[in-house]
Amino acid sequence: MQETIEKVTKVVKKKRAKFPESYIHDIALAAERHDLDDDELDELVRRVKRAYERAKVEKGEAVGTVAAQSVGEPGTQMTMRTFHYAGVAELNVTLGLPRLIEIVDARKKISTPTMAIYFEDEFKNDEEFVRTIANKIGKSNVNDILQDFHVNFAEMNVVAELDETKIKDKRLDYTDIINRVEKAFKKAQIDNNILRFEPSKSNIRELRLLADKIRDLQISGVKNIGKVVIRKEEDEWVIHTEGSNLGAVLKMEGVDKVRTTTNDIHEVEKVLGIEAARNAIIHEAQRTMDEQGLTVDVRHIMLVADMMTADGSVKSIGRHGISGEKASVLARASFEETGKHLLRASIRGEIDHLSGIIENIIIGQPIPLGTGSVGVVMKQNK
Repeated sequence: MQETIEKVTKVVKKKRAKFPESYIHDIALAAERHDLDDDELDELVRRVKRAYERAKVEKGEAVGTVAAQSVGEPGTQMTMRTFHYAGVAELNVTLGLPRLIEIVDARKKISTPTMAIYFEDEFKNDEEFVRTIANKIGKSNVNDILQDFHVNFAEMNVVAELDETKIKDKRLDYTDIINRVEKAFKKAQIDNNILRFEPSKSNIRELRLLADKIRDLQISGVKNIGKVVIRKEEDEWVIHTEGSNLGAVLKMEGVDKVRTTTNDIHEVEKVLGIEAARNAIIHEAQRTMDEQGLTVDVRHIMLVADMMTADGSVKSIGRHGISGEKASVLARASFEETGKHLLRASIRGEIDHLSGIIENIIIGQPIPLGTGSVGVVMKQNK
């Protein structure tokens, strides 16, 4: 293989083609697979060079407008619906146009945050280990492990009996549960699996409130994560969650830190940084499109993601983000809140240098793109 790569590199240099490393690798693979001779390799490189140069953006091309149309047009064709997550009936996930709007608006609180948690090679087929982790991550209340629960109005107390089988099934630790109960209810009387509670005031309302509080006491789980679903995907176990907490999950033993993902872009930025957030925007937008059977060239989505993350933080496309922070007064005013922008600019004495597209369209000048990006100068004969 290395020999073929060197051979291709020589041909590429001879043809004066400037290819990325990956292209050379792909051409070498194709040459080996089809057993190409020197002339055929020459022809292949020539054709790839021609296609590569045709795919480049022309100078003066309105890339922003093209990207906006390429993402916006199929976006309007999307069905407006939320959908069950890839065959998991228990988890709801926002898809289609509402999800796309969520992504470009860079919403801090998204409607259905979810995580896909993968495991390292040594644990990914260990069902027992995966179920233990799932019960550590998923939210469990006292109510989930009760055998019997009795509110005694005569003696003004609540008696709860824990079910050892349920505790074992959920792979929870009995002493940990008791510690949590003791911490929450200082006056609880604990006798093996039977817990007795008395309200602070002896009246029925207090007793009922206490009963609800006992049932709802959380005994396991990671913050912000609710339900978890374990699925066998291809040849490994994967956990899907309702809710998201990437930071806490990545610290757990056995979790694959590379493949584990969340659909909450702000959380990705907080835990893994701005480059990861940029990739998350691209991945989420593309997946949303693919699920609806729409194909958009990834370069348009990459441009949108670059604009949203260029300043080192995730910004929305709108009046609170990119559009609202443009240098041109007229460009800001043309988007939203026209009067407010013009008033502010006049108070500050701002000057519009008319370097962009929108402002030139407003005042009726040719825009600085395409033929308008070239100035013609005539030199008179001396």
